[in-house]
Amino acid sequence: MNHSIYSADRSTHLKIVVVALVAGIAVAGFGITARTGSTGSDEGLTETARVIKAGKPVVVTSSNASLVR
Repeated sequence: MNHSIYSADRSTHLKIVVVALVAGIAVAGFGITARTGSTGSDEGLTETARVIKAGKPVVVTSSNASLVR
């Protein structure tokens, strides 16, 4: 058994690469299925847009503000 990555032989390095690839594919697959959901339909995911209409324009002034130039 090799206890160091530096003294490991070729088959040990290959095992590490294979395990890393399988784990990466598993995580990516889990992420894709979690994002898309398991139902496969878009029911309940649609949203209605709310329209906000603008009112009359409002002017805000202040008579006691000093202007420094």
